[in-house]
Amino acid sequence: MNLVELQKRLIVAARKNVPSDRVPYAFEKRVTALLAGRVAPQRLDAWVHGLWRAALSCVAVAVVCVAVAMLVPAPVSNAADLSQDLDSTLLASVDQTDQVQ
Repeated sequence: MNLVELQKRLIVAARKNVPSDRVPYAFEKRVTALLAGRVAPQRLDAWVHGLWRAALSCVAVAVVCVAVAMLVPAPVSNAADLSQDLDSTLLASVDQTDQVQ
């Protein structure tokens, strides 16, 4: 709620009611001074702050991953084609039976 609007409503309500002996002198002025001195918290400030921190963390992790990928050399593989390894594995039992006879 807007503090200026609240202050106006409180003043209007206070002026409608006649002050009694039970209300201390200048009570409404003290209340409105306290309301004016108070800073209204923004509801989204915490979310915005947290989301920016998360975004910065994600960027940092991405930079580290890119650096690791660029600096670590890829392993050099001198192995034959995978299909050749599969064929030799599957036909190993056939080759052994040919040698026994």
